[in-house]
Amino acid sequence: MILRVDSVAFSQDTELLLQKLRSKVEAVNDYRAEAELKTDVSFLNVPVSNLTILFKKPDEFSIEKSNGITIIPKGGLNANLFVVMKPGTYVSVDAGTASLDGKTLRVVKLLPNDDKSDILLATVYIDEQKLLIRKIVTTTRQSGTLEMLLNYGKYEKWALPDMVSIFFSTKDYKMPKGFTFDYEGGNASAKNGKKDTGQGKVEIRYKSYLINKRT
Repeated sequence: MILRVDSVAFSQDTELLLQKLRSKVEAVNDYRAEAELKTDVSFLNVPVSNLTILFKKPDEFSIEKSNGITIIPKGGLNANLFVVMKPGTYVSVDAGTASLDGKTLRVVKLLPNDDKSDILLATVYIDEQKLLIRKIVTTTRQSGTLEMLLNYGKYEKWALPDMVSIFFSTKDYKMPKGFTFDYEGGNASAKNGKKDTGQGKVEIRYKSYLINKRT
């Protein structure tokens, strides 16, 4: 990866790219998504959960659970919206290009202007041709570093993913020791004899979206 930090031309080019990306994202005023959540944490047995995810501009975002418990690091599901929706709240830095799944992606680092922001740094990997975020690595105060991969399909034109995979450090994720979670429809408990590997993964598969239908 080639870092290019001090060029005004590159900075302007980056802002133009983010502006185009923002325009595509802002076509979605609201959505209701039905999704399936799978959790892979070495020391936990967590059942698959069904989720209803609701979004409405500018910043209404909620998750409704139909069963099970939900372990999602703070900022995980809507991290891809970051401050792309809010120009002027960050400084962008062109960080060159990187390859992911055979595609060459533009890499942009976003640094919040707010010193109190939970997000310290976001590195966004953008498909310039399709104007899609393919990957984002976010360093936060509360949940450590989160890596999110986004795969697109049917709802690509809306910049809404079919699947999101979130990788996080379990040591940075606050959970009580020696616990048993009670949840609707059963029980999620620590895996006997299993040590914490230090890494967790959450996978969200979107079954359907209802877009721009809310009032």
